[in-house]
Amino acid sequence: MSELSSKQCVPCRGGVPPLQGEEIDKLLAQINGWEVVYGHHLKKNWGFSNFREALEFVNKAGNLAEEQGHHPDMCIGWGKVEVTIWTHKIDGLTESDFVLAAKIDELS
Repeated sequence: MSELSSKQCVPCRGGVPPLQGEEIDKLLAQINGWEVVYGHHLKKNWGFSNFREALEFVNKAGNLAEEQGHHPDMCIGWGKVEVTIWTHKIDGLTESDFVLAAKIDELS
């Protein structure tokens, strides 16, 4: 279990600036295979053998997101899933986005 995955997502109340630069780089180094897109959101793709496996992963990730109160965008297709995470309230990245990414990684 990574340090990030042992944390809980914290609801964002707004009024805080999104993470930038070195803050993002430090957290990104702690998760595997995610990319930061435009300094705004995290994105990762998974491949599966069929639709059923992809759906099972999405269901697990969805249940986890609900438990954490932090909800990513998930796109599912035959044998593939794309997950995109950012904090909508501040339209950018917070530590909770990286926490959720680390927790989702532990599902696969």
